Amino acid sequence: MTFTIEDRFAVHEVIAMHGHLCDSGELDRLDQVFTDDVVYDISDFGQEPLHGVAAMAEAGRALGDLNPVGHHVTNVVLTDIAADRVRARSKGIGVMADGSSGSVVYEDTVVRLPQGWRIAHRRIVARRKPLGK
Repeated sequence: MTFTIEDRFAVHEVIAMHGHLCDSGELDRLDQVFTDDVVYDISDFGQEPLHGVAAMAEAGRALGDLNPVGHHVTNVVLTDIAADRVRARSKGIGVMADGSSGSVVYEDTVVRLPQGWRIAHRRIVARRKPLGK
């Protein structure tokens, strides 16, 4: 099986869907974006990585009103492309209820499953200083 242009579109779409589900509070649908056993690495924020979509949904609910009101993803670049696995790097912009915002880099491993492409590992790196410092 080869990685097609349709696969490329599907990977971009699954990466984009994360923000839509979080922002609308549909955390019970995170399995449409992530594998059941996803590792969601938020250690750059001083927290332990989350393991599994249930843990991600629970953490989102626990954060409550401290969640961003808008998760925006852009600048998606795919590398290390294989038939059933791809690495993706993208930029995330989080907008808070008070209008403040922040920038992150998403480093994803995306895999093909029978139900479609899903993120199996996501590392979130906060952008705190300009020019990659």
